[in-house]
Amino acid sequence: MSNHDDVAVETVALTRAFGKSDARVEALRGIDLKVPRGQFLAVMGPSGSGKSTLLHVIGGLSLPTSGTVQVQGHDLATLDDDQLTLLRRRRVGFIFQSFNLIQVLTAEENVALPLVIDGRKRSEVEQRVREVLELVDLGARRHHLPAELSGGEQQRVAIARALVMDPALVLADEPTGNLDSLSGEKVMRILRRLVDTRGLTLILVTHNSRDAAMADRLVYLRDGRIVEEQILSAAHSSREVLRQLEELA
Repeated sequence: MSNHDDVAVETVALTRAFGKSDARVEALRGIDLKVPRGQFLAVMGPSGSGKSTLLHVIGGLSLPTSGTVQVQGHDLATLDDDQLTLLRRRRVGFIFQSFNLIQVLTAEENVALPLVIDGRKRSEVEQRVREVLELVDLGARRHHLPAELSGGEQQRVAIARALVMDPALVLADEPTGNLDSLSGEKVMRILRRLVDTRGLTLILVTHNSRDAAMADRLVYLRDGRIVEEQILSAAHSSREVLRQLEELA
């Protein structure tokens, strides 16, 4: 497996199966994938193709059945539970389709949670929370509860929470799935900007061709295998990229 500093994620012969005997389902079947640091990778495929399972295994939320996963230079199989928890908290940010915000906490309190759990000083927490809420254009809404925010604003709070520990890798699972098209576009523009300006590595699972068209690279899964891969060149028109992605789907 590669040890190069420019590789954020690498999987080799990765498999993940659920159940036993006749009930066994192979969600991932020998995935070889290398994601350079600073790349925006989109993962597409039909329902049941293994997209979310791949993201969960890369994020250490699910263990592989066989094969290897290396994240930020760490082989996940060599980490004990405490080390894996620290890696997830400090090095990897997660964004899900459901915003997973705590309803009785304000936007800034939700964003601060990872720092508080990590034992950071109050002054550091306050400064960092301010910074990331500004990054997602929510500085003026920091005292609002989730119920007082739109769906798009709640997802931007979730993005800020994913960024507050300054992770090098962010894993996003259908982040616009619960949003209207305009809110979804704003969320995707923010994610694209973060990749471009902060050197973030982003892996996005999506069924949305327009979201995927904003990525640098696409892999397409079917039945737990990578069946197609494309570099989405900035030289291509967005119309042409969308046409190609819709053909794949």
